[in-house]
Amino acid sequence: MLISPKTQAEIGVIGGSGLYSIDELEKIDEIKVYTPYGEPSDKIVIGRLRGRKTAFLPRHGRGHRIPPHRINYRANIWALKALGAKWIISFSAVGSLREDYRPGDFVVPDQFIDMTKGVRQMTFFEGGLVAHVSMADPFCEHLRRIIIEAAKEVPEIRLHERGTYICIEGPRFSTRAESNIWKNVFHADIIGMTLVPEVVLACEAELCYATVAMITDYDVWAEKPVTADEVLRVMRENTEKAKRLLPKIIEKIPENPDERYCSCCRALENAVI
Repeated sequence: MLISPKTQAEIGVIGGSGLYSIDELEKIDEIKVYTPYGEPSDKIVIGRLRGRKTAFLPRHGRGHRIPPHRINYRANIWALKALGAKWIISFSAVGSLREDYRPGDFVVPDQFIDMTKGVRQMTFFEGGLVAHVSMADPFCEHLRRIIIEAAKEVPEIRLHERGTYICIEGPRFSTRAESNIWKNVFHADIIGMTLVPEVVLACEAELCYATVAMITDYDVWAEKPVTADEVLRVMRENTEKAKRLLPKIIEKIPENPDERYCSCCRALENAVI
């Protein structure tokens, strides 16, 4: 597909549960992107945020139409890459597997554990050309540090700078037995349903990718009664904090992509066989 300069954007933002729009984004266009992998989750909004061209895509579609196991992750990442994105900031609602990681807290994970079940399309390399990308350090450290510094400027955000995100298939939640395994055997810190394969595909696309994980509740290991009203209240508060955080992240992202000091943008150099 042909991408006009009007619809190019160097920064991509993927909105998770509750984050379906960005108030401060000065809309330039809204486009439907066609990809070799089908349609992305929704139309992509192109606009300016603090002077930077930004592309916004709600992961579940507006109105939360798409469950986690049915999201077309390949189309989403391909579309943002095709629009010129170099950086991908992902927002995700998660549960907590630690007492000190409280509902309302934000986490910038540095590791993940994949417990999805092979239903999802996990790679762009399905034959003819084989690539084994390194996922030893799966998130862009440069972008992680930018997010961490930006969060210090939003007083209402209580941030954890590291964490292991365990990604389950969904759309169901864990049993008590599973939750205790994730916590006590795997020693994961947060749990969600959408990180994988999004983070893997971003690496294959040589994009700088990091996640802002927003805790809505304690997972069932805690045996604390959680009501839908409580989760929705925390999610709304998290969404408002995310909208205040995002512009500060955007301001700190280097305008020159050559200033990136991570290896994400060269992930395929030693991966293709």
